[in-house]
Amino acid sequence: MLKNKTYRSTCPLTSLLDIIGDKWSLIIIRDLFMGKNTYGQFLNSPEGISTNILADRLKLMKNNELISYVYKEYNKKVKYYYLTNKGIDLYPIICEMMLWSDKHLKFKEMHPLGLQSIKSIKESGIELEIKETKNSYLKTRSELLKIL
Repeated sequence: MLKNKTYRSTCPLTSLLDIIGDKWSLIIIRDLFMGKNTYGQFLNSPEGISTNILADRLKLMKNNELISYVYKEYNKKVKYYYLTNKGIDLYPIICEMMLWSDKHLKFKEMHPLGLQSIKSIKESGIELEIKETKNSYLKTRSELLKIL
Protein backbone atom coordinates (compact mmCIF):
# COMPACT_ATOMS: atom_id res chain seq x y z
CA MET A 1 0.00 0.00 0.00
CA LEU A 2 1.17 3.54 -0.71
CA LYS A 3 2.40 5.56 2.23
CA ASN A 4 0.23 8.47 3.35
CA LYS A 5 -2.49 7.51 0.87
CA THR A 6 -6.04 8.00 2.03
CA TYR A 7 -8.59 5.69 0.50
CA ARG A 8 -12.30 6.46 0.52
CA SER A 9 -13.08 2.91 1.57
CA THR A 10 -11.32 0.02 3.25
CA CYS A 11 -12.79 -2.32 0.62
CA PRO A 12 -9.89 -3.54 -1.58
CA LEU A 13 -12.10 -3.64 -4.68
CA THR A 14 -13.31 -0.07 -4.17
CA SER A 15 -9.75 1.14 -3.69
CA LEU A 16 -8.58 -0.57 -6.89
CA LEU A 17 -11.55 0.78 -8.84
CA ASP A 18 -10.70 4.30 -7.67
CA ILE A 19 -7.44 3.92 -9.59
CA ILE A 20 -8.28 1.80 -12.65
CA GLY A 21 -12.06 1.51 -12.57
CA ASP A 22 -12.77 3.68 -15.56
CA LYS A 23 -12.59 2.45 -19.14
CA TRP A 24 -9.77 4.77 -20.14
CA SER A 25 -7.29 3.57 -17.52
CA LEU A 26 -7.87 -0.04 -18.55
CA ILE A 27 -7.44 0.84 -22.23
CA ILE A 28 -4.14 2.59 -21.47
CA ILE A 29 -2.97 -0.45 -19.50
CA ARG A 30 -4.03 -2.71 -22.40
CA ASP A 31 -2.13 -0.49 -24.83
CA LEU A 32 1.00 -0.63 -22.67
CA PHE A 33 0.83 -4.44 -22.66
CA MET A 34 0.41 -4.34 -26.45
CA GLY A 35 3.56 -2.25 -26.95
CA LYS A 36 2.34 1.35 -27.10
CA ASN A 37 4.37 3.67 -24.92
CA THR A 38 4.01 7.31 -26.00
CA TYR A 39 1.30 9.88 -25.49
CA GLY A 40 0.70 10.06 -29.24
CA GLN A 41 0.35 6.30 -29.54
CA PHE A 42 -2.27 6.28 -26.78
CA LEU A 43 -4.17 9.06 -28.56
CA ASN A 44 -4.19 7.01 -31.76
CA SER A 45 -5.98 4.05 -30.18
CA PRO A 46 -9.26 3.39 -32.00
CA GLU A 47 -11.35 4.15 -28.90
CA GLY A 48 -10.56 7.87 -29.25
CA ILE A 49 -9.47 9.11 -25.83
CA SER A 50 -9.36 12.89 -25.46
CA THR A 51 -6.13 14.66 -24.55
CA ASN A 52 -7.35 15.95 -21.18
CA ILE A 53 -8.61 12.53 -20.07
CA LEU A 54 -5.40 10.85 -21.25
CA ALA A 55 -3.24 13.31 -19.32
CA ASP A 56 -5.41 12.88 -16.22
CA ARG A 57 -5.29 9.05 -16.32
CA LEU A 58 -1.54 8.94 -16.93
CA LYS A 59 -1.01 11.25 -13.94
CA LEU A 60 -3.35 9.16 -11.74
CA MET A 61 -1.61 5.90 -12.64
CA LYS A 62 1.84 7.49 -12.20
CA ASN A 63 0.85 8.83 -8.77
CA ASN A 64 -0.35 5.36 -7.80
CA GLU A 65 2.90 3.79 -9.05
CA LEU A 66 1.28 1.63 -11.74
CA ILE A 67 3.25 3.32 -14.51
CA SER A 68 6.35 5.41 -14.83
CA TYR A 69 8.20 7.04 -17.70
CA VAL A 70 11.58 8.03 -19.02
CA TYR A 71 12.39 10.89 -21.34
CA LYS A 72 13.70 10.36 -24.84
CA GLU A 73 17.45 10.93 -24.76
CA TYR A 74 17.68 13.83 -27.23
CA ASN A 75 14.16 15.19 -26.92
CA LYS A 76 13.03 15.75 -23.34
CA LYS A 77 9.51 16.56 -24.59
CA VAL A 78 8.92 12.90 -25.44
CA LYS A 79 8.14 10.50 -22.61
CA TYR A 80 8.19 6.72 -22.91
CA TYR A 81 5.67 5.24 -20.49
CA TYR A 82 5.98 1.76 -19.05
CA LEU A 83 4.24 -0.39 -16.47
CA THR A 84 5.93 -0.78 -13.12
CA ASN A 85 5.98 -4.19 -11.46
CA LYS A 86 2.80 -3.17 -9.68
CA GLY A 87 1.20 -2.36 -13.05
CA ILE A 88 2.39 -5.61 -14.61
CA ASP A 89 0.62 -7.48 -11.82
CA LEU A 90 -2.68 -6.24 -13.31
CA TYR A 91 -2.24 -8.59 -16.29
CA PRO A 92 -4.20 -11.52 -14.80
CA ILE A 93 -7.10 -9.16 -14.12
CA ILE A 94 -7.05 -7.89 -17.70
CA CYS A 95 -6.90 -11.49 -19.00
CA GLU A 96 -9.86 -12.58 -16.91
CA MET A 97 -11.89 -9.57 -18.03
CA MET A 98 -11.17 -10.38 -21.67
CA LEU A 99 -12.09 -14.04 -21.19
CA TRP A 100 -15.33 -13.04 -19.49
CA SER A 101 -16.15 -10.66 -22.31
CA ASP A 102 -15.41 -13.30 -24.95
CA LYS A 103 -17.67 -15.77 -23.15
CA HIS A 104 -20.60 -13.47 -22.39
CA LEU A 105 -20.53 -10.70 -25.01
CA LYS A 106 -20.67 -11.81 -28.59
CA PHE A 107 -19.41 -9.50 -31.32
CA LYS A 108 -19.75 -9.85 -35.06
CA GLU A 109 -16.23 -8.53 -35.32
CA MET A 110 -13.80 -8.39 -32.40
CA HIS A 111 -11.22 -5.64 -31.89
CA PRO A 112 -7.88 -6.91 -33.34
CA LEU A 113 -6.03 -6.51 -30.03
CA GLY A 114 -8.74 -8.38 -28.17
CA LEU A 115 -8.89 -11.15 -30.77
CA GLN A 116 -5.11 -11.59 -30.67
CA SER A 117 -5.09 -11.68 -26.85
CA ILE A 118 -8.04 -14.06 -26.49
CA LYS A 119 -6.53 -16.46 -29.02
CA SER A 120 -3.18 -16.42 -27.21
CA ILE A 121 -4.80 -16.98 -23.79
CA LYS A 122 -6.93 -19.87 -25.03
CA GLU A 123 -4.06 -21.57 -26.86
CA SER A 124 -1.51 -21.42 -24.05
CA GLY A 125 -3.75 -21.38 -20.99
CA ILE A 126 -4.10 -18.37 -18.75
CA GLU A 127 -1.37 -19.27 -16.26
CA LEU A 128 1.24 -19.80 -18.97
CA GLU A 129 0.04 -16.70 -20.84
CA ILE A 130 0.37 -14.59 -17.68
CA LYS A 131 3.89 -15.85 -17.01
CA GLU A 132 5.03 -15.43 -20.64
CA THR A 133 3.49 -11.97 -21.00
CA LYS A 134 4.97 -10.71 -17.75
CA ASN A 135 8.42 -12.01 -18.72
CA SER A 136 8.11 -10.57 -22.22
CA TYR A 137 6.96 -7.21 -20.91
CA LEU A 138 9.75 -7.06 -18.33
CA LYS A 139 12.30 -7.81 -21.07
CA THR A 140 10.85 -5.13 -23.37
CA ARG A 141 10.75 -2.59 -20.54
CA SER A 142 14.33 -3.39 -19.60
CA GLU A 143 15.47 -2.91 -23.19
CA LEU A 144 13.64 0.42 -23.43
CA LEU A 145 15.24 1.69 -20.24
CA LYS A 146 18.73 0.65 -21.42
CA ILE A 147 18.32 2.56 -24.71
CA LEU A 148 17.22 5.74 -23.01
